[in-house]
Amino acid sequence: MFNEILGLFSAIVTFSLVLLIYRFFGRSGLFVWIGFSTVVANLQVVKTVELLSMTATLGNVMYGTAFLVTDILSEKYGKKEAQKAVWLGFFTLISLTVVMQIALSFKPHSSDFAQPALETIFGLLPRIALGSLLAFFISQSLDVYLFHWLKKKFPRDSQLWIRNNGSTMISQLVDTLVFTSIAFLGVFPLHDWIQIFMTTYVLKWIVAMLDTPFVYFAKKISPKYTE
Repeated sequence: MFNEILGLFSAIVTFSLVLLIYRFFGRSGLFVWIGFSTVVANLQVVKTVELLSMTATLGNVMYGTAFLVTDILSEKYGKKEAQKAVWLGFFTLISLTVVMQIALSFKPHSSDFAQPALETIFGLLPRIALGSLLAFFISQSLDVYLFHWLKKKFPRDSQLWIRNNGSTMISQLVDTLVFTSIAFLGVFPLHDWIQIFMTTYVLKWIVAMLDTPFVYFAKKISPKYTE
């Protein structure tokens, strides 16, 4: 149960940090967090753990905060600002990939000890890199669209949970489908691919449920810094 308890603690701390950066830095803080979360999630994802008797990679909570941020931006600042955050995250992810591939190409000094570790973290296979980029952009754009579509159907503050959970859970499903299909379909047997898809989505679904109270908290926050 250690990993499960630590996972819950990690989610609470991470979502709370999103609220703190929003409280102190407003909309600009949320834009910064989008770039930060895309980088950190891609660092964490290389670590494999066991959660709820399932083999899983880290990064689901951090990646989930990107959906939390776009939902906050959608709710409080509108579709245009939320989509801007999606483009910012997408550009950050591309920049990270390009810059680190160049860094890995440098011939290391004989005394260097970091190259193998950097290759483990940043030595991306083309399929995984492509899957990550496409999954992020498609799912985040879908999340923004669905949030505003649901807001027209369920506009009251008391229905915020419908907008948040509905948009995030559907877009996370698409995210998981796009990424696992591009990265793993044909690489693993179909049965294994289905298991990877299901376990990944279940964990993302749980994360989406956990972020619901934090959307309500963000709704009530008046940032100290306003643009």
